[in-house]
Amino acid sequence: MKMEMFFVYRFPGSFACGVLILLALAAPLTAQSSGNEVTPAVQQLYEEARAAEQQGDAATAIAKYREMIRLAPRLAPAYNNLGMLYFNGRDYTSAASVLERGLRVNPNMPTAAALLGLSYSELGQNQRAEPLLERAARANPSDANVQLGLAHVLLNLGRPEEATQCLNEYLKENPRDQQALYLLGKTYLQLSEAALGKINQIDPNSYVAHEVAGEIDESMHNYDGALLEFKKAVDLAPQQPGTHLRLANIYWVMGKWNSAQAEFRQELTINPNDCIARWKLANSMLEVNGSSDEALDDLNKSIAACPNLMQAHVDRARALIKLSRQNDALPDLLLAEKNSPDEPSIHFYLASVYRAQGHAEQAKEELHRYGELQRQASAAVAQQANEEITAKSAAH
Repeated sequence: MKMEMFFVYRFPGSFACGVLILLALAAPLTAQSSGNEVTPAVQQLYEEARAAEQQGDAATAIAKYREMIRLAPRLAPAYNNLGMLYFNGRDYTSAASVLERGLRVNPNMPTAAALLGLSYSELGQNQRAEPLLERAARANPSDANVQLGLAHVLLNLGRPEEATQCLNEYLKENPRDQQALYLLGKTYLQLSEAALGKINQIDPNSYVAHEVAGEIDESMHNYDGALLEFKKAVDLAPQQPGTHLRLANIYWVMGKWNSAQAEFRQELTINPNDCIARWKLANSMLEVNGSSDEALDDLNKSIAACPNLMQAHVDRARALIKLSRQNDALPDLLLAEKNSPDEPSIHFYLASVYRAQGHAEQAKEELHRYGELQRQASAAVAQQANEEITAKSAAH
């Protein structure tokens, strides 16, 4: 008599994300390979358990598998299936107990070992979970649940470097997994905090300590906190390259254009070849309707140093348009459009240029394209915000 045990299961909780996985827990079992335990009664119980699972009746399926184990205590896949049902029901204590017994019957059940590792993780037993999940991840690198479960465990064990490696390997194959990206961000944050801790041990009032603290605040969009830290860094090391730039960037992000200009200028006295600082200085001038001639001079220098800086090309076109030099602006806009065809602002400025040239139909097309891209960008921002909220809830 042959009894095949194949099933589909879902992982709930922090490793789930609704991932559906088809697993074959063991090779088909025969009466001989199971020590004559696959009797007609056991076969009937298995069929009844499978039927109950398919109907969503987990309680009945659990009862059937428990009875199977009572009648056939050496039937290892039955422990596997029962452990899965307990796990999916978030009864991780029962899942761990059953899976441990199953692995004592047959240690060579990779899926049971992975489920046991995930159960230990859910129970906070990270030391016990880690070796099981390590083996499971090596055996099946494409299993998202195992990879994310292992990353959680490594983080909880205070090993963020290994968690980062694990997540980066996983994201190579799953670059759009929001939960993994969120977890990777948390991992990098832990590494930053650890580095800050070491820096603070050496000298908590060094400019480096304040820069690291500011960057952590910036990554969390705590711009007021970042501003405070970067100001301290500037006070401590006003001639150090990068200190004024970091402070300027925060002012720039916050839309404090005049303050941003002052700090970008300070940075450029220390590092005159910084094309990013020079572009952002010009951008800040354009945002407050400052001198277009002065902005154009800085943009020319920025592009000369970094010809592939498309934002500078767009801003140079803006400056030229303000100076009524629409024909001169066109090459920069066409270059930027080729590089970033879905950037709305480029089409807005192209419409302005075509209108000035008397090409009404082309201007109309560019304005239409601008409106479409703006709507798409707004929808994408809203969707990303919802996905980030969902990912954060799942990761917690």
